[in-house]
Amino acid sequence: MPKMKTNSAARKRFKLTATGKFKREKAYKSHILTKKSSKTKRNLRQATTVHPTDEGRVKKLLAMG
Repeated sequence: MPKMKTNSAARKRFKLTATGKFKREKAYKSHILTKKSSKTKRNLRQATTVHPTDEGRVKKLLAMG
């Protein structure tokens, strides 16, 4: 049976933390920023973790099991 390939798009978007969670960037910060408040744009800068219900899907995309 051949090895599973890592999804290239997922590899660029997710990083594994030391505790085993997946870090991701937030959406909605690339364009149409004029109508968004400064507070919203500031909060979009910070990275966050992938929701536990989606972790399995991310693991599968990264060929981790």
